[in-house]
Amino acid sequence: MAHIKKGSLIISCQAVEGEPLYGYNIMHLMAKAAKAGGADAIRCNYVSDINSIKEEVHMPTIGIIKAMYPDSDVYITPTMKEVKALLEETDTEVVALDATLRDRPNGEKLEDLVAYIRKAKPSVEIMADISNLEEAKWADSLGFDYIGCTLRSYTASTKGAVIPDYDFIKTLTETCKAKIIAEGGIWEVGQLKKVWESNPYAVVIGSAVTRPKDITARFRKATDEALSL
Repeated sequence: MAHIKKGSLIISCQAVEGEPLYGYNIMHLMAKAAKAGGADAIRCNYVSDINSIKEEVHMPTIGIIKAMYPDSDVYITPTMKEVKALLEETDTEVVALDATLRDRPNGEKLEDLVAYIRKAKPSVEIMADISNLEEAKWADSLGFDYIGCTLRSYTASTKGAVIPDYDFIKTLTETCKAKIIAEGGIWEVGQLKKVWESNPYAVVIGSAVTRPKDITARFRKATDEALSL
């Protein structure tokens, strides 16, 4: 039985270094608010935040660890170090990995990380964060439980792609065996309804809910444009 149920609204509650909410240990409060609003699951970053969120809301989590390495652009759970931390130090039900075709840090291989998770903690499901169809097919061949279009428009091969990419989401649902999770660029209720029309298994919304700096910046831009008329 899947940890993430079909039709789930997943809210991403995370802040990375350099963002205003980073380092204040408040992501569990974001998750509490998301649950109160009707969220079904939480996507979260870093061991400490994952654990505090699990204690607060008692709902499924998609756990990641963002880490930058000098020899790679891959930063979402990029190496075995982050994988082991998620498996050994948290009870997250799902681990998400960058599953793009880009070289990983230290020459590590995605297939090795997947095999390790399957052997070390079989109860944990695995989500592939991809940006294009080739990556999605590769992730599908590796047996990922979920495939998310998380990185569409964030890689060199998809730079400039308009998100949410409704046609791409629909193509994924028609092509892949894995459960498709739509993620990226969903700011408005109208966009969300159109995303659901593409028939994903579940949807992740992040910045539109949990990043007040980005939310304010959108209103600032609209204000400046209106006043310049």
